[in-house]
Amino acid sequence: MKIMRTRSVLASLSAALVVGACGSDASNEDVVAHVGPYRLMVDQAVALLVDQENLAAEARVVESLAELWVDYTLLAEAAAEDSTFSQLDLEPLVMQQVSQEMVFQLRDSMIQVDTFITEDELRGLYEAEAPAVEVRARHIMLQMPLQATAAQQDSVRGVLAEVRRRVLSGEDFGTLAQEYSQDPGSAFNGGDLGYFGRGDMVAPFEEAVLALEPGEVSEVVTTPMGLHLIRLEDRRVQGFEDLSAQYRRQVQGRMVQEAESVFVSGLFDRVDPVVSEGAYDILREIATTPGARLSGRAERRALIEWDGGSVAVSDVRQLFQLESVQLRTQVAEGSDEELADFLQSLARRELLIRAAEAEGLRPAQDSVNVLVDDARVQLREATRLLGLLRLEAAPGEARDIAISRTVEEALADILSGATQVVPLGMVGFQLRDGRSIAIEESGVGAVIVGVAEIRTARQLSPIEGIAVDSAVARDGGDGR
Repeated sequence: MKIMRTRSVLASLSAALVVGACGSDASNEDVVAHVGPYRLMVDQAVALLVDQENLAAEARVVESLAELWVDYTLLAEAAAEDSTFSQLDLEPLVMQQVSQEMVFQLRDSMIQVDTFITEDELRGLYEAEAPAVEVRARHIMLQMPLQATAAQQDSVRGVLAEVRRRVLSGEDFGTLAQEYSQDPGSAFNGGDLGYFGRGDMVAPFEEAVLALEPGEVSEVVTTPMGLHLIRLEDRRVQGFEDLSAQYRRQVQGRMVQEAESVFVSGLFDRVDPVVSEGAYDILREIATTPGARLSGRAERRALIEWDGGSVAVSDVRQLFQLESVQLRTQVAEGSDEELADFLQSLARRELLIRAAEAEGLRPAQDSVNVLVDDARVQLREATRLLGLLRLEAAPGEARDIAISRTVEEALADILSGATQVVPLGMVGFQLRDGRSIAIEESGVGAVIVGVAEIRTARQLSPIEGIAVDSAVARDGGDGR
């Protein structure tokens, strides 16, 4: 299994939920989430999660499922009211794409770089960088418990350190990988990852394996996936003649990127943006609750500013609505230094957009309107593919009930693989605006307990199961 760069919890979920009955009188302990008259019930969430063995019984999993249920319920309701979605403002979504195209055009027109390089110069770079190196490695991975304490982290690290001592004492790495590794993609094969090249693994893993010589074993390596012990099996490099054309394109692309960096730095250095006091705490807060209502003054507050411009709270909130959940998580958990880099990157982007506008690269409003209409058509098509566009109510069936049933069918199709998850992003935030929405902590906890109990009971051996059944029979079935 390759240790890939990122992994989205929501993308792994394949989203399976059942929509609760409308107008339920259930207490909060029985409810996972609610929006308006709709309810997602604990027993319904448990019933659908319990068979998804690839999903851990964790709060983030249940909460992600509940958030998806909220989005799709509101989308189905909006489609029932107006299937053209004319009530949604899609221009910010379109302008995000337009701004990116403007920046590309600006770079094409303003950045001139000589990318000529001789064959001898190219060969020299190739030999110095060894870009085509491929390595074959084995690893033993131990996962870190979610929100692990310092003692838990030390315990896991200690286990892997002991395994490393055993390897260095002569025990077979592959055998120990089969016994200890928690990477299901490679453990059965003795931890063998096969051959891989630069960029195939996350940076800490790649750096560690490239520092090894064949036969050497690394120290304990930490990555977002867990802790690793790595043994380098082989290293090979493809010849320059085989890859010279591809490598030339890579080098020329890098030369253009370096020229772009110089151009952008020039814009940035001329205005010298300054991060506002308290900006990091504000960033973390809005990353945690991007949909929270703010006053106009709060929305306009600058997070980083310069003479003639700024990046305000409203700009970042809109970005969070357009980008993935991972970005918000990274910002919420980022250090001050990481958030400073983040704000500076936003300032550079804003300066590029303004430079593009000054060059007359902003499209006319009529062109923007055409793009907005196209985006509305695409949203309608996505809603149709999810099965949420048309409500076919049974005779006498209320619209709320029909919406609940339609959302249930859509999510069941996603679970079966018949359709894919459609992330709503900014559209979801607009649909939520002004609505009473809650994810109940007690309900989430009840789902975690319910799923864990059922899965644990299934893992009992036949003898243990007989013993449990006998004990229940002796106690008269009441568990006393």
